[in-house]
Amino acid sequence: MTKISILGCGWLGLPLAKKLIEKGNSLNGSTTSENKLPILKDTGINSFLITLESESVSESIIDFLAECEILIIDIPPKLRVVNPDIEKKVFVEKIKNLIPFIEKSSVKKVLFVSSTSVYGDENDLITEETNPNPETESGKQLLLAEEMLQKNQNFETTILRFGGLIGEDRHPVISLSGKESLANTDAPVNLIHQNDCISIIEEIINQSKWNEVFNAVAPFHPTREDYYTQKAVEQKLPLPQFSPEKSNIKKVISSDKIGTVLNYKFRLEDY
Repeated sequence: MTKISILGCGWLGLPLAKKLIEKGNSLNGSTTSENKLPILKDTGINSFLITLESESVSESIIDFLAECEILIIDIPPKLRVVNPDIEKKVFVEKIKNLIPFIEKSSVKKVLFVSSTSVYGDENDLITEETNPNPETESGKQLLLAEEMLQKNQNFETTILRFGGLIGEDRHPVISLSGKESLANTDAPVNLIHQNDCISIIEEIINQSKWNEVFNAVAPFHPTREDYYTQKAVEQKLPLPQFSPEKSNIKKVISSDKIGTVLNYKFRLEDY
């Protein structure tokens, strides 16, 4: 039995925790909402109320990490930068404040959930060898956080860069439905389903693949117009209307490394 801590039991962290418990692991899980503590406890998670700020970390972080071998960090930057001078590097500072607690704990392996937003749009085909060039503030801060964790010699870190997240209760077509003049008509989609996210994390842990970087995007890249039109039809939603202007974004994220290193096959029927 492996004792694992998941920092951030939200949309992905909670079902991931449930699956890891089913496989016989002991789970510590955190939330920032007191109302969610009973939900975590009901699923067999040792639940902790932890707030990670740019200036401080909840004292319960010490017990949260105690006797754990693996830490999964799954906290999105949540940056909506209105004033860059104020909000710049907020997420980076949170991770910076967390690291000393990891160093003093029993944690030897860290899995950091990142995003393919660390890559720019100038490349057509992107692999793990592509130099990151983030254009958004959240992408920039994720990359800085990745680098801080990877450089630390007190633990081994694997970076998992997810594409656009989808699931039964989460799909971009819902917000795009009925909208007009949508841009990037022929840009390819780079998506990953919640089921694949969970299974890939399981494989990284089971196969002990640490000190790695993985892109995790389904090998399925229709154009935005084709894909979201099809999904709107399937869900009987008003069709999104796309601009006739062609896009110069041809970015396709390759997950070939997931296949070769983890021998993982994506569940394309979910897409």
